Amino acid sequence: MTDIHWFSTLSTVVAALAIAIGGALPAYAMGKAIAQALDALARQPEAEKIITRTLFIGLAMIESLAIYVLVVVLIILFRNPLLEYFVQ
Repeated sequence: MTDIHWFSTLSTVVAALAIAIGGALPAYAMGKAIAQALDALARQPEAEKIITRTLFIGLAMIESLAIYVLVVVLIILFRNPLLEYFVQ
């Protein structure tokens, strides 16, 4: 196999690992945040609006991490900037 084949294979493996880790960890963090919010709602039902608003902002920030990972993986797979060094 040539260098470009090894590089393409390695890029695909790294992208698969990144999407697995980048999907699992934000999902775990979202589950933990929701569990804590439900616990806070059970303790203080009168603070529902504040807790819900803070929860949604936090969930959006956590979800943005997964979106960033997806964007980086798509760049690695379809428009890898290092690939032009192997093509020359």
